[in-house]
Amino acid sequence: MSDMKAMIVRRFGGPDVLQLETVERPTPGDREVLVRVSATSVNPIDFKTRAGGLRQIVDESKLPIILGRDVSGIVEEVGPGVSDWRVGDAIFARPGLDRGCYAEFVILKPDEIAPAPKNISLADAGAIPLAAMTAWQGLMKHGKLESGQRALIHGGAGGVGHFAVQFAKGIGATVFATCSGRDKAFVEGLGADVAIDYRAQQFERIATDIDLVLDLVGGETQRRSWAVLRSDGLLLSPVQKPDDDLARAAGVQPGRFYRVEASSSDLAEIGRLCESSAVKVVISERYALERVGEAQAALERGGVRGKLLVLVAAETP
Repeated sequence: MSDMKAMIVRRFGGPDVLQLETVERPTPGDREVLVRVSATSVNPIDFKTRAGGLRQIVDESKLPIILGRDVSGIVEEVGPGVSDWRVGDAIFARPGLDRGCYAEFVILKPDEIAPAPKNISLADAGAIPLAAMTAWQGLMKHGKLESGQRALIHGGAGGVGHFAVQFAKGIGATVFATCSGRDKAFVEGLGADVAIDYRAQQFERIATDIDLVLDLVGGETQRRSWAVLRSDGLLLSPVQKPDDDLARAAGVQPGRFYRVEASSSDLAEIGRLCESSAVKVVISERYALERVGEAQAALERGGVRGKLLVLVAAETP
């Protein structure tokens, strides 16, 4: 059996619980693909899981685990029944919660995989899948956003938000996005028609008659967002279940909480948009695999523009 290096979590806690270890390399089974990881990234679900904050999904019985919800890499081996992928293919993917990408190899399923965009480095493609699919499925599948509609995106400079701004603008929506004052020019550069400094401005006075709110912040921001919606408008959030009572009080339809679903077709469409340069991934910093704890800590502190990339097989900083 071959081995691989991976960042392992054996107990819940701070970034220091992430330890680089040598473990057995997985072998692909029926309808599975083994991928040599080029890069992955950090997402809020990673530090929340590591800290023990998502025990309804990952409790002590599932430890030890490997985290990491994004991957780009090269197909190393294919299992029985796989016809769509061949050894040497460059791919990117979002694996299921039972597998993590802070490792040199990961097992993937065909419905999680799409061809990596050819106009960016394979490593950079590793920062795209989870955040971009969260934005895409929220706006397009759940929100059914259309050209000419008005969208408000909370957290427009972050990992999911910077994709959401680009997707919404790309289909012809009028885009309002909240962000910090220092990120206003950045968010406008992504295509936002109006960037709102959430510290200095009240978004309710600026973003009005909104068809779709994509809430990536939660808490007080979500509570205040009901007031901006049109009577047939919709509030969506992947971070917090919207309050039905507040929706009724505002005279609008109930909001929706959603989670990303595996979809190779969605990821392939995102890849095509990236390849055409209609959408870009913004990477603010790159980390070596053994520094993934630092990357998680930086994301947890907040204020990150776009994504933080974790290089595995690529040249590391």
